[in-house]
Amino acid sequence: MSLEVRGLTIDIGDRRVVDGVSFAVPDGARVGLIGESGSGKSLTALAILGLLPDGAAASGSVRWNGREILGLPDRELAEIRGDEIGIVFQEPRTALNPIRTVGRQIAESIRIHEGLSKRDAAARAVAEASRVALPDPDRIVARYPHQLSGGQRQRVAIAMSLACRPRLLIADEPTTALDVTIQAEILELLLSLARDDGMSLVFITHDLAVLSQIATHGVVLEQGRVVEEAPLSQLLSAPASVVTQELLRDATATLWRPGGAE
Repeated sequence: MSLEVRGLTIDIGDRRVVDGVSFAVPDGARVGLIGESGSGKSLTALAILGLLPDGAAASGSVRWNGREILGLPDRELAEIRGDEIGIVFQEPRTALNPIRTVGRQIAESIRIHEGLSKRDAAARAVAEASRVALPDPDRIVARYPHQLSGGQRQRVAIAMSLACRPRLLIADEPTTALDVTIQAEILELLLSLARDDGMSLVFITHDLAVLSQIATHGVVLEQGRVVEEAPLSQLLSAPASVVTQELLRDATATLWRPGGAE
């Protein structure tokens, strides 16, 4: 399955925050949306799944496997979210319910989309926790979000998003709030899961060094517009836009390994 975004425009009140964004994610591809805060990358991701905040209006085209999904009723989009397209947010605290065990939260989407019994979904939740390398999964599924570390909470959020084996995962700055060691572990986890499942990936970040570890193609945004689109190797070796050049300078000021996502 493939994603095609064409001429996506988002207005909040009388302010245009995304202006004619277009890109494609072929089946099995790993594409990065990169830009500074306010560039429109996260709003673009939210528009794909019909999750824009109140007061925001989107126009243009978002086609998933040839089907137009921009503007679909929420009930129809809910059937796609989690089942065909998953999403992981930057801060799992906002995605996890503090008064439910993490196992129950992982099992919920499985029950909704696959119709499993409560018992079978609970067993699957343990298997999904193990799949994202959570320690002692039989015990950890009985814990609440506040009882887990930041890295563990992000692994739970990933398990929730991938439990129904979506064909596309949108990861919106999923490592920004984590320390460098945990960040590397989460990137490696996402990359291995994408490869194992043959899943497409849209990875959103402001950090070109991070993007180099996981994506093979990059779309650079500035003030709601695409200013450059190219293979990651080209963005790293010969950036054409001033924005990408600045992102590259910021990236080379950190410890990183260019071209990590082969």
